[in-house]
Amino acid sequence: MTGHKYRYIKIVLSLLSILGIFIGLKYSTSFGNKAKTESKQIKVNIGKTLTSKVSGIKGPINILLIGNNARDATNPLSLGTAAGEADILIVAHVDPDSHKISLISVPRDTLVAMPEYKESIPKIKSSFQLGLQQSPEEGPKQAMKYVSRLTGLNIAYYIVTDFKGFADAIDAVGGIQVNIPKRLYDPDHSGANFQPGLQTLNGEQALAFIRIRQNIAGNNDRTDDFQRQDAELEILNLLKTKLLTSGTNFSEIEKLQETWKNDVATNIPTPMLIGMGLESSGSSVELIRLGSIKDSMDIANTPFDGINQEGYLSGAFYDVLDPKVISQTLQPYGAIGASTGLPPIPDPETIEVNVYGSQTVLNKLQNAKFDTRWISQDYGGSQEMIVYPEGEIMAAFSVARSLGTGNELISPSQTASDITVYSP
Repeated sequence: MTGHKYRYIKIVLSLLSILGIFIGLKYSTSFGNKAKTESKQIKVNIGKTLTSKVSGIKGPINILLIGNNARDATNPLSLGTAAGEADILIVAHVDPDSHKISLISVPRDTLVAMPEYKESIPKIKSSFQLGLQQSPEEGPKQAMKYVSRLTGLNIAYYIVTDFKGFADAIDAVGGIQVNIPKRLYDPDHSGANFQPGLQTLNGEQALAFIRIRQNIAGNNDRTDDFQRQDAELEILNLLKTKLLTSGTNFSEIEKLQETWKNDVATNIPTPMLIGMGLESSGSSVELIRLGSIKDSMDIANTPFDGINQEGYLSGAFYDVLDPKVISQTLQPYGAIGASTGLPPIPDPETIEVNVYGSQTVLNKLQNAKFDTRWISQDYGGSQEMIVYPEGEIMAAFSVARSLGTGNELISPSQTASDITVYSP
């Protein structure tokens, strides 16, 4: 990959963000043999003496990891020449007492209400960019606010990176071993070209691997953003494992820390960050992905009260997550009141649906308990389409989620009296 291409990478990894915690874990491994008891002081090379309780944390905390996809960014909180969105959003739920770190991946295209902004495409990733445009800048603050509302988790800390040092990070640990199950080929976007099998990837190769979501190798692997989320979490876990192995060149890791000072922004005090690592020594890492392909849908231009200042939603692919599912998933981590800011999604039993086309679609909707009528087999279109009358967009979302293809077109109609599905 050329330097020019590297500078213009749009897909950003959250890898370096979590490394602050994992570097702390590495420190604890190196210095742990000096600790006889919990109160034993441990000297760490940051210019002061710390104890194993130096972080001051009482119970679990949540840290938002943000990947800034700005081109030509001068620092992690820069808009650069384009974008400046949170292309990666991961909540690190750190519980030193139970020795567990949970990485909760938030889909960047999640549809959220932004009534205070003129954002025509209100995806959660835009919250970071909108905050950066304010004076003084509030990029991390706005991202934390929206992710906290979506997940129902209290988030007080953040780590932001623009990932200039990503390739160096992978190379510093001697590369990472990845088991690639299927052929991956994406020459036009990520530049990835991988054969199946267990192989060691260097920094540039790992970067290409993480970016793939438009694989054209003729299989169904890495063809959407949710599969890309899985790859991001996989790389984080692999890097954590590699950092804690005895064969890692620790002197190179220490040098890399100095390089990252210009590539990472955080509101976590250094003693607290290192303390978290000391207290989390030996932690297991759990990977949690919010949403799935069934939540993805192609939404056409439509009036939508409360979605933004204009009350009008511009057409795009969005991920429409169900707050009830998020609450259930994240309840063990302290989630309270998860919300997208949208109206509630109605139950299928309350929604009348007309179906043109596929008998399979009819059966699927009937099994989901929709009040369904099969009108005709005749439909000449190629894309599944869900038409809804004014004010019924949330019902259309419910239908789309039940169909679950990730490719339904959701479109308003001034003449329709019921939700109508047109299926090839």
